[in-house]
Amino acid sequence: MEHVHIFDTTLRDGEQSPGASMSLSQKLEIAVQLETLGVDIIEAGFPISSPHQFDACKKISETIQQSTIAALARAVEKDIDTAYEAIKKAKNPRIHTFIGTSPIHMKYKLNKTEAEVLEGITHSVTYARNLVPEVEFSAEDATRTDREFLCRAVDTAVKAGATIINIPDTVGYTVPSEYIDIITMLKERVPGLDNTIISTHCHDDLGLAVANSLSGIEAGARQVEVTINGIGERAGNTALEEVVMSLYVRKDTLKKSTNIRTQYLYPTSRLLSSIIGFPIARNKAIVGENAFAHEAGIHQDGMLKHRETYEIMTPKTVGRSDSKIVLGRHSGRHGLKHRLEQLEIKIADEKFEVLYENFTQLADKKKEIFDEDIYSLLSTSVGADAAMFELESLDLTIKTGSLAVASVSVKSQSEIHKGTATGDGPVDAALRAIEEALAIRSKLVDFDIQSITPGKNSVGEVSVVIALEDKHSAGRGSSTDIVEASAIAYLNAISHSMLLS
Repeated sequence: MEHVHIFDTTLRDGEQSPGASMSLSQKLEIAVQLETLGVDIIEAGFPISSPHQFDACKKISETIQQSTIAALARAVEKDIDTAYEAIKKAKNPRIHTFIGTSPIHMKYKLNKTEAEVLEGITHSVTYARNLVPEVEFSAEDATRTDREFLCRAVDTAVKAGATIINIPDTVGYTVPSEYIDIITMLKERVPGLDNTIISTHCHDDLGLAVANSLSGIEAGARQVEVTINGIGERAGNTALEEVVMSLYVRKDTLKKSTNIRTQYLYPTSRLLSSIIGFPIARNKAIVGENAFAHEAGIHQDGMLKHRETYEIMTPKTVGRSDSKIVLGRHSGRHGLKHRLEQLEIKIADEKFEVLYENFTQLADKKKEIFDEDIYSLLSTSVGADAAMFELESLDLTIKTGSLAVASVSVKSQSEIHKGTATGDGPVDAALRAIEEALAIRSKLVDFDIQSITPGKNSVGEVSVVIALEDKHSAGRGSSTDIVEASAIAYLNAISHSMLLS
């Protein structure tokens, strides 16, 4: 398989996304993660644009050992000199210089003629090549450039010594068939292009960045410029994780490989999201919350029988824990039974049918059924006999600097069970005393307190989840005394656990 170089510009083009600015330490953290991910080239920044950009490029260059470090520069000497100073200590430095070649850019942004642009390409590429062994040239807005002039611009860059030629779809304007035509034309008409690496750099203004990038690879590009989570100007850049996994999953057709360690894709995505505060869309390919989630009953049934019925890659391949069976109005019995097994809840068949009926009624009212809802439904499904144990009395002794002491009386039909225990606080002592009274040992899995009425004398509701032997169960209790509410909830959960056997 032919190798495709992954050029990550999260720290340069990605950071230009409004609100995505990072501190120097954050940029370094991302750069280290990108190296761990296996990125071939890290574009560290645009050094001339600010002292912060310069310092970040310099620090990253001094730290990263495996990846090539690139710095962006306009086609002017001052930019190139600054870029070189920022990355000259890199083990593998690259200067990435660019100039606009479309009529719109030349007229309205640069105010230059075609001849002046070609002269700028020759001078900047030659100048940069005298400083570093790798020089990348980008014909900015290439996809809106006159094709004849684009051939001349690329030919000029190749003759001046560019080792990588980038054909950017700067404003996300092109479509896959057109992008293939452009790169194919350049390969046919520009002598010496076979001795350089052709690169893609696509934006997502029409939602075609990944498709266009893959088309570019199909046409002969062997470098693809991407960002983590597809962040970048306007609608963003080509998403690294999507291109990489497309090449990985469809290697049978695309026949290309990368150096990316795919198991780091999800952790890298989450790291960037947490640093810049950009949430990941739930339906985002590869790294979104729903990427490996299944709600439809037919899908869940197929998944539980054989994963490949509805998944083309495993979650672990991209660094995720496992697929998720989401319970909702589209779920069936198989999905609910599967979740009960995951929660280690055993329930008799006749009680399951009652539970499933209550589940479907709740699912019509909620978008998603969570574990807490299941525990609550279990409480409803076992019926009125759930009050197997009742709290008859609770006495507490609390002293500052001393362990709390609790004594309880628990009623079970005609029997009274009594227990006394100490704890780190009044709630801990009360729950331990209940265990002592009933001669059981359980594990408190979850404990939650909420105020359900306003004011100083508000009623508090306690929800608990316990593990008793091989079963998980939930209980609720309410009282103006939160310790009493906790004891009631605990007894309620114990009752449910025994009745669900």
